[in-house]
Amino acid sequence: MLAGEFWELKSTHLKAANFEKHCFKPTCMQLSIADGLSKVQGSLGNIASKRERVKILFKKIEDILKYLDPQYIDRMAMPDAMKLQFILAGRSIVGGPASILNSRNKSLASVFFCVWSLAASPDHATKLQRLSQIHLQQQVSAELGNISLQTLLLSKQFVQWDEMLTQLEAAKQVKPTPE
Repeated sequence: MLAGEFWELKSTHLKAANFEKHCFKPTCMQLSIADGLSKVQGSLGNIASKRERVKILFKKIEDILKYLDPQYIDRMAMPDAMKLQFILAGRSIVGGPASILNSRNKSLASVFFCVWSLAASPDHATKLQRLSQIHLQQQVSAELGNISLQTLLLSKQFVQWDEMLTQLEAAKQVKPTPE
């Protein structure tokens, strides 16, 4: 059986060599078909492996994004039941400081309402409102002055154009007609 396979392999090799003689001229570069096919196969293998690596990288990126999600971190870090137990356990501890803060807040509120600047604030508000009204009136009067100046300039320009037109029309009428 080995002798038959050997002769079959040898005949295939001779056929490939004969085919190469017919396809490639002796002056051209001597490339064997097997070399070309091996290069193509190697390139395709590289491309396929890169594609697989890219798929793996995309999967890893999706995993990283999932792990960086704050909701996922909270779920993985501590379950809700444990959070509830912590809150209930700390309830007695938080009560004391909360009452202290509440009492200080009431004492500070009484101090703040006694400050003279807060008591005078309604007077400041009315003064600021009057000042803003005066400022608006000044702006309106300035704009009206600008508008009246522009109107005056435009009317002078129209008068000049009208005088030029009347002069041109008068000059056109004076021309004698040829007889």
